[in-house]
Amino acid sequence: MANNNEKKTPAQQQYDKLNQKHELKRPLLKNCLRAFFVGGLICTLGQAITYFFIYFFNFTEQTAGNPTVATMVFLSMLLTGFGLYDHLGQYSGAGSAVPVSGFGNAVISAAIEHRTEGFVLGVGGNMFKLAGSVILFGVFAAFVVALIKTILIQWGGL
Repeated sequence: MANNNEKKTPAQQQYDKLNQKHELKRPLLKNCLRAFFVGGLICTLGQAITYFFIYFFNFTEQTAGNPTVATMVFLSMLLTGFGLYDHLGQYSGAGSAVPVSGFGNAVISAAIEHRTEGFVLGVGGNMFKLAGSVILFGVFAAFVVALIKTILIQWGGL
């Protein structure tokens, strides 16, 4: 940082000081609490959906996870399509992006943004730009963990 200031003119250094003086301070604690509680509410909704599938559709705790994830992603896509998930994201920050609902939001946001370019090149070509990397690294991580587990079982470690 000191090297950066040495290269700046006195006017630029004065502007930096003025800018720092008037820069808005972010309410870090308030933002963390919002993210925590909104993320917790999203996860609580997911748990309620899991219990719904267990109670009304005779799923087990182990098998109710897949339809719960699909429902959560669908709900976040629906809310994004209506423009409501953006407001939630503005309010809660990472609290709405970290749960699985953030995945659905990322997919649909890209599709909505590029819909003017057509369905194939716009929507189809761009909707998995962010989500594609998430899927790729998730599958790769699962492969590596399964490979390590298989090696350990073959060697008799587990």
